[in-house]
Amino acid sequence: MSQFHYSGLQPAGAILRGTCPDLIVSKQKLKQAERIQLVRQNREQATQTLCFNSRPFVLCGLPVRRLPKDQLLYERRNGRFVLQVTGHPEFGVPFGQDRLVPIFLATLAVQQKSQTIRFRTAAEMLETFGMQTGGKEYRRLVGAFERVFGATIFFGTDAMKGSAKVVQRSRFNFMREAQIWYSRSPEQRPISSEFENVVVLSDDFYQEILAHPVPNDLEAVKVLAASPAILDLYMWLSYRSFKAKGTESIPIFGEFGLANQLGCVEYSRPRRFRAMLEQWLESIRAIWPQCPARIVSNGQSIEIRNATAVREQHSSQMAVR
Repeated sequence: MSQFHYSGLQPAGAILRGTCPDLIVSKQKLKQAERIQLVRQNREQATQTLCFNSRPFVLCGLPVRRLPKDQLLYERRNGRFVLQVTGHPEFGVPFGQDRLVPIFLATLAVQQKSQTIRFRTAAEMLETFGMQTGGKEYRRLVGAFERVFGATIFFGTDAMKGSAKVVQRSRFNFMREAQIWYSRSPEQRPISSEFENVVVLSDDFYQEILAHPVPNDLEAVKVLAASPAILDLYMWLSYRSFKAKGTESIPIFGEFGLANQLGCVEYSRPRRFRAMLEQWLESIRAIWPQCPARIVSNGQSIEIRNATAVREQHSSQMAVR
């Protein structure tokens, strides 16, 4: 007669991992799925919470990855628009999740209706975009503010009127003045109002926000905050789709192609970029099933049509004035 050796009950998670590993869903993936569901639900019910971005950084994306230390000039072009960013010699050019800082500043400027904006703690910005509030994230945020504060932005528009070329150009910094209190603990609350974080936006940046505030869905931005290339494409698509009159085709490559507009990394082969673009579109369709963009069969352009990613009652603010 054989004996059965009882060694205690195994945790359900251990049994599931051993028998059905395909059914395992991490807490992070589950949380992401819940956020995606919230984005869809809010759009259907027209209950989206809005954030805002400024037009230059919707039309042309900041770098996705850190540039080499000796490269302080970065350029992107979108049709008649050109964006140049000159980084500070000590801090470099803003990149990656640094693009959330201009969104945060533009959102507060619109909400507070002021060129001088105030927020209580660094944790407030991290929480706004659904990011962790640990020391690593806080140090990254400090670096982002240093790069953004030190950068000089050049944004130009070339247009033709009759036989004459009209050029509108503006060179500006994001911020004119900043009083940021760096504490060792990102959760530390200020002891009085005089310890608030105060940022005075530059005149040109503030006027650009006032003239062309580009709204978007804050919950959607939260979902994509850790994926700068997809976030760039999503914000660009929601803006371009709203503006589209009928079906429009945008080239993927070439001087005026999509690859030169987004802040994505350079790919040695067009086929590789197209493959990544299709993956990014799949991620966007998860939060925006009605996304009207598709890569045409020859792989040379992306086709879009008129659609609205942001609730209808606010969409009029997306018009270029």
